[in-house]
Amino acid sequence: MQTLTQIGLRLHDGAPGTLAERASVAKAQGFTCCHLALSKTMGKQYMEASALTPGFARRVLNDLQGLDTAVLGCYLNLATPDMDEYRAAVAKYVAHLRFSRWMNAALVGTETGDPNKEYKYDPVLSHTEASLDLFIRRLAPVVEAAEKLGAIIAIEPVFRHIVCDGRRARQVLDAFKSPNLGIIFDPVNLLDACNLPDARRIIDEAIDLLQEDVLVVHMKDYVLKDDGGMKAVAAGTGLMDYSAVAEFVRAKKPSVQMTLENTTAENAEQAREFVRSLVEG
Repeated sequence: MQTLTQIGLRLHDGAPGTLAERASVAKAQGFTCCHLALSKTMGKQYMEASALTPGFARRVLNDLQGLDTAVLGCYLNLATPDMDEYRAAVAKYVAHLRFSRWMNAALVGTETGDPNKEYKYDPVLSHTEASLDLFIRRLAPVVEAAEKLGAIIAIEPVFRHIVCDGRRARQVLDAFKSPNLGIIFDPVNLLDACNLPDARRIIDEAIDLLQEDVLVVHMKDYVLKDDGGMKAVAAGTGLMDYSAVAEFVRAKKPSVQMTLENTTAENAEQAREFVRSLVEG
C-alpha cells in the first residue's frame, strides 16, 4: 500500500512569533499540517469559550495559510474533583468542538487527566477502575456535544493519566460506541521508566486494540535522565524503537496525519525527514 505521509508539528514548538509567522515557518520547513494549541500560540485568553467565535475562526484560517489543523488542542482535566472547574472545562470542550467545525480542524484532542485538582499522576488512584469510570462519566457530555455538532473528540492515552494503555482506551471507546470519539496514538506516551522493558508488547497491544480508531499519530522520542526517568525529545534523537509504529502506519494508515512533538526550531526539519523516511522507506 502506498504511503502518502502528511507530517505536521505543534506550532508552539517552533520559533516564537504570531500564528501567521509560526505557520509560515512550518510551511517553509515542509510541514503540511499542525497541532494547534490556541493558548500556547496566541495567548491564554484565546482558550476561553467566549473568544471562540466564527470571526476568530476565519482569522485563524487566514493565518494558517493553507496549513491543515490535524489537532485542535484542548487539554483539560475532566477528572478534577472541583465541580466548578469541571463545568468550566466542559464548556471549553464544547466551544472548541464547535470552533473546530468553523475552522475546518480535523478534531479536538485531549488527554485523560488524573483524579485530583493538580492534574498530577497518583500511583495509587490514577489507574483504578473507579478513576476510569469517573473519566467515562465526565467525558459523556463532551462526546454528546461532538455528536450534535458533527465534530470529533479524540483522547490520547498516556501512562501517567487515567487512560494509561490500549486496554483502558478500548474500554472508553466501547463505553460510547460513538463515531465521534477516536484516538490520538502517541506510542512514547504509553511508556514510563517502570515499563520500558515491556515497551514492544505495550505498543503492539495498543495497535491491536485501537487501530481502527486511531485518527492521528503523534511522533516524538525519549532519552533517559540521570535519575532514571524519561525525557521527551524530537523524533529520531533518542532511544525509541519505531518499528511497530512504522509497520502500523504503512499497513493500516497510509495517509494518516502525523504530528511531531518536542521539536525545536533547529531540529524540526531533521525530525520531519526522519519520520518521512521511517514510514515511506
